Amino acid sequence: MTDQLTISVLTLQHRIPDDWAADPWAEVRPLIDGVDLLKGVHPEGVALSCRHWRGPAESWPLKATNQPRRVMLTEPTCTAGCCGALYVTMRREGDRVVWDTWENTSNITAVLADIHFDAAQYDAELARAAADRSWEEPVDTVARLLEQTLTGSGWFERWGCVLTGVWPRRKEPGVAEELTSPEGVDVEFQHGQAPGERACSYAYELFVTHDQSVEEQARQLAARILADDPRKTAELREC
Repeated sequence: MTDQLTISVLTLQHRIPDDWAADPWAEVRPLIDGVDLLKGVHPEGVALSCRHWRGPAESWPLKATNQPRRVMLTEPTCTAGCCGALYVTMRREGDRVVWDTWENTSNITAVLADIHFDAAQYDAELARAAADRSWEEPVDTVARLLEQTLTGSGWFERWGCVLTGVWPRRKEPGVAEELTSPEGVDVEFQHGQAPGERACSYAYELFVTHDQSVEEQARQLAARILADDPRKTAELREC
């Protein structure tokens, strides 16, 4: 007699990390049957941020195909090479998605048993999480809308630059206002990618208010950046 196979339910939860030094965007954390099992085997780990879920479905971090794929589920706020990460191999087998061959490269050797999901529920949850905006604070929405506008504009390329990041900038709890930057959005880009040429790094430190809609703020911030050569209007950080 064959043992009954346990089918788990995947839930993806957006969570703003307590320490957003590495990535201020919300992480998309996998829960198994409603429980954060990963926390027990890699407590310092942070899941990949929501910015990795903005492309086509084929590029989503937890996309499972017939071809087995080794995926990093959580990493520390430093780097995986520094303090270790948690990996799993995922694949699709008919109407199931399987997570197995766990690898924990941190100083904690604990790993999980094989996990099986219903493929339809799994795919639906990936799609739901990729489209979920309910977790966003105003600063996140402004940053996302601004990033969409700048990425599609081709503006930085016009000036020989490369947009390297758009980040929400949050208020740090417990830190006096005079010791931290006001809530807003940071836009970072580089100029100078030719062979042998050192790249110069630039940044805009933009501010978000609470007396305008997020759509209008994103439009105004984009208009400011798109009005002139960004190398003239941004702050030069390093060259």
